[in-house]
Amino acid sequence: MVQNYCFAGRTVKISSIYPMIHTYCAGYETDAAEDFTVEIRQSDLEFERLKSAREDEVEGIPVRHFAADYLETLAVYRRIAEKMPDYDAFLFHGSVIAVDGAAYLFTARSGTGKSTHTRLWRKLLGERAVMVNDDKPLIRILPDGSVVACGTPWDGKHRLSANISVPLKSICILERAQENHIREISGTEALPELLQQIYRPSDPTALAKTLTLIDRMKVRFFRLGCNMDRSAAELSYRTMAEPEQEQ
Repeated sequence: MVQNYCFAGRTVKISSIYPMIHTYCAGYETDAAEDFTVEIRQSDLEFERLKSAREDEVEGIPVRHFAADYLETLAVYRRIAEKMPDYDAFLFHGSVIAVDGAAYLFTARSGTGKSTHTRLWRKLLGERAVMVNDDKPLIRILPDGSVVACGTPWDGKHRLSANISVPLKSICILERAQENHIREISGTEALPELLQQIYRPSDPTALAKTLTLIDRMKVRFFRLGCNMDRSAAELSYRTMAEPEQEQ
């Protein structure tokens, strides 16, 4: 099956073995000419199967066995992520929420509470808050260094996303803490965590482009120590949404 889709402003032709990926990407279809093509083969599915098994072994959990059509959804996004640096974009593991036309990205190691925190924002802000993507957004860097967060269908187990692109104002690194506290940090301080949460292409040239894109990003960075109640969302929103102070 073949269909064109638009992700982060680029058209991708997906040629698949199974139909599931086309159901997965519903709402992103386009008639525009493709920028590049992703064609999946059985070897791609086997790669995803072995990678998943290795990760389960490292985690010390029983090896999970996924259906081939689900593995194809992973293979497709891996191929897309490998190509996106050519178009000034990359995959970021995080939860992105938009409020009043500005996007905020929360990132951390799995299980820290990214999705829980953005859920608190939605409870706090109601209809003003829109989920851009709850797991694997694409981040696009414009020529002037400004940043746009883009929704994708790869949006986590709760399937929270929208097919929208929103200017990204801030990136926040989440940590668990008994008492809530937040501070603005430099890009240099944020870099180690950012490198852990971006998709790192296997191709050295694409990886180098990704690192260059990160260096060009003009956003604010924060580090948030938080518990999982409303006060954490109140603090982070109040601090991250305020205008940047002129130096």
